Amino acid sequence: MEAFDIIRATMEEFADIPDDTVNIFISLAEPLISKKRFGKLYQKALAYLAAHKMKLSGLGNTIGTGAIGDTIGLSSVSEGETSVSFSNSQTENTVTDSEFGLTVYGMQYLQLRKRCIVTIVSAGVDYGG
Repeated sequence: MEAFDIIRATMEEFADIPDDTVNIFISLAEPLISKKRFGKLYQKALAYLAAHKMKLSGLGNTIGTGAIGDTIGLSSVSEGETSVSFSNSQTENTVTDSEFGLTVYGMQYLQLRKRCIVTIVSAGVDYGG
């Protein structure tokens, strides 16, 4: 299944986004990931990365005061006298990966990347990613 079809079949919040726009975000994400490293999961990774970029660009349906994917970066919500705080620990991610923690699609992309790309650490230097 191609990245476009994955987005259309599983990410309903982008249903109203024109096909051309979805394809633009897919083409923008293509040079950022390796077909060789992701192998059979390349199209899925491409879909998640494109969806992440779309979400960060403000695309997608919203529910209430924000979109479902927006709640990942949410730290607290107040309603009347009730306040609820959330924790979103980014300690496992490097500074350059912290952007992916802002959307559910970015976190799914990181999970796939972690399965497909092994980070090599030698003498305290990180060579992977």
